[in-house]
Amino acid sequence: MSQLDCSIIIISWNVRELLQRCVESLQQSLAGSDWQTEIIVVDNASSDGSAALVRTEFPTVRLIETGANLGYAGGVNAGLAVAQGRWLLVLNPDIEAVDAALPVLLAWAAAHPHCAVVGPQLRYPDGALQSSRRRWPTRLTLFMESTLLARWWPHNPWARRYHLDDRPADAEQSVDWLVGAALLVRHAAVAAVGGMDERFWMYSEELEWQWRLSRQGAIWYVPAAVLIHHEGRSSAQVPARKHIAFQRSKLRFAARQFGPGVATTLHLFLLLGYLIDWLTEAGKWLLGHKRALRRERMQVYAAVITTLLKVSDPR
Repeated sequence: MSQLDCSIIIISWNVRELLQRCVESLQQSLAGSDWQTEIIVVDNASSDGSAALVRTEFPTVRLIETGANLGYAGGVNAGLAVAQGRWLLVLNPDIEAVDAALPVLLAWAAAHPHCAVVGPQLRYPDGALQSSRRRWPTRLTLFMESTLLARWWPHNPWARRYHLDDRPADAEQSVDWLVGAALLVRHAAVAAVGGMDERFWMYSEELEWQWRLSRQGAIWYVPAAVLIHHEGRSSAQVPARKHIAFQRSKLRFAARQFGPGVATTLHLFLLLGYLIDWLTEAGKWLLGHKRALRRERMQVYAAVITTLLKVSDPR
C-alpha cells in the first residue's frame, strides 16, 4: 500500500490566478502537519499560462498537461491514473482551504476508513454558506431544481428536500451525495467502481460517480473542514457551452436512472423553458432595455435550443 495519505487532484482550465491561490492555500493548510500528500494539477489545455505557472511557482506539484480539454470527468480520470494516495481529494481550481481544513478532513477520514466519500463545508468568498449536501434526485427533482420552474418557485418542497434544507448545515451527517467541488474519496472505493464516466463531460459526473461509490461505503459531510468555493469560474467563460453541458448531462442521468420516457419528457420541458427565456429576452430587447445584454443572452439561449433539438438519445 502507498505510504502517501492523500493525493490532491486539481482539474484546471483557464483560471490561472485562482489556481495559484488554490495551491498556495492547500500548502498553507497542510503546513506543520504530518500528513503525507502529493498535489497533482491536471491542466485541460489552458491558454492563460496556467501550466507555466505550476512549473515555475510550484516545482513540487505534479503537472499533467492533457493537450486538449477533456472535460471535468476526463481531467479527473487523468489525475486518478497517476495518484498514489490512500485517499484522493478531487478539487475544482477555484477552491481555497481555510486554516487547517485539510488536516481536519484527513483526520476524520482516517478515523472512518470505511467511508467511500467525505466532503467539507463549502462557503462563498463572502463567508455565506454554499449548499453542497444532496439527496438522490427524484423524477420531480429533475423538473423543480435548476429549471425555469425553480426560478418561478425557488423554495418549492422538492428542491428543498433535494438540498437537505430540513437538516442543519453545521452538523456532521451521512448524505446521499455531495457537490463535486471538493470530494475526498477512498482510493480502494475508486479501484472497485472505476473513475468518472467521461460521457458526462461536465456536470452530473460527480452525481453518477457517487451513485456507484455509495455501494462501497457511506458518504459523509464534515462541516468542521471549511473550504471557500468561488464557483463556476471556468464554465462562466463559455456560457452557452455551460448550459449545453449541464442539460445534456441532466438528460443523460435521467435516461439512465428513470428511463427514456422521463428523459424525453424532461427534454421537451427544457426546450420549452429555453424558448420562454429567449422570448422574454427578445421582448426586453424590443423595448430597448439593455440591448447588448439581451442580445448576448438571446444568442446563448438560441445555441442551447439548437443543440437540444439535435439531441436524440441522451444515454
